[in-house]
Order: sequence, then structure tokens, then C-alpha cells
Amino acid sequence: QVQLVESGGGLVQAGGSLRLSCAASGRTFSSYVMGWFRQAPGKEREFVATIYWSGGMTYYGDSVKGRFTISRDNAKNTVYLQMNSLKPEDTAVYHCAAPASPYGSMRTRKYEYAYWGQGTQVTVSS
Repeated sequence: QVQLVESGGGLVQAGGSLRLSCAASGRTFSSYVMGWFRQAPGKEREFVATIYWSGGMTYYGDSVKGRFTISRDNAKNTVYLQMNSLKPEDTAVYHCAAPASPYGSMRTRKYEYAYWGQGTQVTVSS
């Protein structure tokens, strides 16, 4: 079993920054690709970013590219999402996710992830 717990969300003005954290427990964190997704009210869950198990490669959704940065600290079993130049359209519940199997390639589709955190709310005011 895997437990993922997000934190760091909140209310911020447009143009501001937030850093989200996702603490993982229950298995060898350093062997797994990790991802961030977000879901706004009435919308589908959207891919935000993914990071390779070693941390050496990352990939982003088009809507956040150049503004968000995903990173990980395997010694702390934690993955981060640094969000800069926030826009009102970034308002959503942000979830981290882990796949069922270790290693493999980075994943961008929600069905490729087996474990999800409860999410943290990010609200960007205009």
C-alpha cells in the first residue's frame, strides 16, 4: 500500500508563487516515477508534470510549461511542485500520484497512475 499526502496549497494573488509538497510512504519511493495532476470544478483531471524515478528528467503539460517546476528529494520521500507566475486559471485541487510499478518511463495519463493523494487546494485570485 502507498500513502501520498500533499501540502502547501492556499490562496495567492495572480503572479504569485506556491510550492506544493507530496510526502510518500509505504514503498521504495526512489524507484518510482511520480506525477502531479490538477482538477478544477466541473473539469476533467488534467496532467501537470511528471518526474523520472531518478529525478533526471521531467515533463510538463503545455499550460504550465515554463512556470512550474517538478522536483524530488528521494532521501525525504518527497516530490515538490514549484509554481510561479500563477494565474486564476491555475485554481484547482492538486493531486500527486504514483504508478503501480517501479521504474519505466514518465507518465502523463491519469490511468497510468494507481495511487493518489487526497489533494491540496490552490486558489489564485485576480
